[in-house]
Amino acid sequence: MKEPTPKIDDVFTLSQKNIRRFFNEIEKTSPKINQSLTKLQQNYIQAWKTLINSAISLEQEYVTKSGFMIDVPESVLQTIHDLTEASVQAYLQQNKLTINSAEASKQVFSMFNENTQSFTRLNEEIMGYLMSVFEQKPKT
Repeated sequence: MKEPTPKIDDVFTLSQKNIRRFFNEIEKTSPKINQSLTKLQQNYIQAWKTLINSAISLEQEYVTKSGFMIDVPESVLQTIHDLTEASVQAYLQQNKLTINSAEASKQVFSMFNENTQSFTRLNEEIMGYLMSVFEQKPKT
């Protein structure tokens, strides 16, 4: 059942309370989501590895039992090796790019937060100045 909303006369207090609750829920669930995505990725990799290894094993067994074993030229073996090496290097570069992008995003958010705080302080000072001007009573 939904909790009854407490009577709060101040819209700002209510807004701050609700925003705090909203972000608390996000902070509580984020680790669970990250853990779930990591586990899903591990399961995906394991399924992919199992599929490829099974295909290789079945082909090897078929070739061995059928007697169709053929000699593969050294150039084909080298091509397989080169393709694997290129795939590994591409994967490593992709990971490096992802990590660098995440770090750059982290720095952008940090700068954004600093700028927002500075902007808020500046607005508070401007508001304070304006309020002091309005609070002065004209001398008559």
